[in-house]
Amino acid sequence: MKKACIVALLLLISIATFAQKAEQYVKIETPQAWCIVKLYNETPVHRDNFIRLAKMGYWDKTTFNRILKGFVIQGGDQDSLYDSLHVRNAEQKWIAAELRPNLYHKRGILAMGRDDNKTQASFTTQIYFVDGRTYTNEQLDAIEKRYHNHFIEEQRKVYNTVGGTPSLDQHYTVFGEIVKGIDFIDKVTAVKVNKDGNPDTPVPMKVTLLKAKDAQKALKAE
Repeated sequence: MKKACIVALLLLISIATFAQKAEQYVKIETPQAWCIVKLYNETPVHRDNFIRLAKMGYWDKTTFNRILKGFVIQGGDQDSLYDSLHVRNAEQKWIAAELRPNLYHKRGILAMGRDDNKTQASFTTQIYFVDGRTYTNEQLDAIEKRYHNHFIEEQRKVYNTVGGTPSLDQHYTVFGEIVKGIDFIDKVTAVKVNKDGNPDTPVPMKVTLLKAKDAQKALKAE
């Protein structure tokens, strides 16, 4: 009986471990383009927050409202909600940062926005994709000094060739990345915007949670 209980316990632990490591993919669509995003298990609070809001259809009621070519594509709720006098709903709040040294702001990264709070806590209903640009090692040296970052060789190579926004590293929580449809970045940043980066025509988003088999099918499709 005791042995059977131990076996059952080990089985439950194995199942829980597998479930924890299962990767979640989402499809994000706009009138301009679509992309497949893998959410990181290394940032479970941000991952689960994004999934919960997606199940509620929250993101589908928002837009990409600030598009800054060469920097980021910001979506979800706007900065005005940071105002302490603004009445927010239950979904609009701050969560503790989940900063991971191995997760950085290369092009195509999905991260969570925030105000200028000292703890670097994220605002649950604001997201952004990284566009960015490429940087020389000398420029990265200057960013390290100014923002108190440290870029390992792998990061430097990515920022030298692929590009991104290294100044945001370890200051904003990264929780996913585009794994298919990277041209989403080019097509969305091509829309006409005003001097503040606000699109002349709204850019709505649709977020779909993908089942494992659907994700694999989408990733393999041409």
